[in-house]
Amino acid sequence: MKNRSLTALVSAFARAYHAEHNQHPVFNDSLARAMLTDEEYRNIGFNMSQGTGFFLPEFRGSQEEGLRAVVDWQLSPTPLGRAAFTEQALHNAVMLGAGQYLIVAAGYDTFAYRQPEWANHLQIYEIDHPATAEDKRRRTAVLPNGKPANVHEVPADLTEAGWEKQLLAAPEFDPSRISFSSLLGISYYLTKTEFKQLLSVLADRLPAGSSFAFDYPDGLTFTAEAGERTQKQLIIAARSGEPMKASYTYPELEQLLEDCGLLIYRHLTPPEITRELFQAYNDKQPEHPLSAFDNVNYCLAVKR
Repeated sequence: MKNRSLTALVSAFARAYHAEHNQHPVFNDSLARAMLTDEEYRNIGFNMSQGTGFFLPEFRGSQEEGLRAVVDWQLSPTPLGRAAFTEQALHNAVMLGAGQYLIVAAGYDTFAYRQPEWANHLQIYEIDHPATAEDKRRRTAVLPNGKPANVHEVPADLTEAGWEKQLLAAPEFDPSRISFSSLLGISYYLTKTEFKQLLSVLADRLPAGSSFAFDYPDGLTFTAEAGERTQKQLIIAARSGEPMKASYTYPELEQLLEDCGLLIYRHLTPPEITRELFQAYNDKQPEHPLSAFDNVNYCLAVKR
């Protein structure tokens, strides 16, 4: 969290590549490309195309075809699926009265800068480490419309006790207002104790009816039964200096949330994610099908 995250950059690349190369994208992140410099975009694409033999040993084709195959198979399913899941849930929450959106470990998420009309009355808080927040500020400074008035940066080290004081002191933040929090790509890289503490801190400072959306690795992730993509993802994460630390069975997750005063409202497994979020895309572009990433589930929890 203290430096530019390679994982976050690759996630932005995957969203940008998907939006640029598909007429009917699963999730159209129209600003993801603007988060990356031309050099970063080229370098990530080149490096991923060189990894075709690792990701897809049976693949035969050109370098560009290899890049497309790697993006579709390994890189994009989770960033696309969890973003679609979360923003659909956010829309529903706003329709039911949520007035604040907390993007925890915001990284290069672009929602705040491409927000639809239904989000205009939201107060949006991008929470991330000061170094990441500064890097994000530099990247968004060149966007045509600038920073929307309802967007607030909350520089905070989520691993330090008392980080929430920065949120409580942020402009317009109201701890009594029903809120929606996204915690995407976080549970993998925190210990179970750290993830529970993060959820607990947020839940304790938000009112009943507030929602929390996140993705998480299931209980088979660190076993021999994990899918091929998951096993390779574990290798990649460790080599990049961002090792995955935790996984959860459904009963474990249910208990963790119960301890934080939260109840599971929606829960999607990989087959359900594929059917609900990818099927329409697959029907329209069958030559480049997508399937949800192995061993990754999505959850929407609500404070009682």
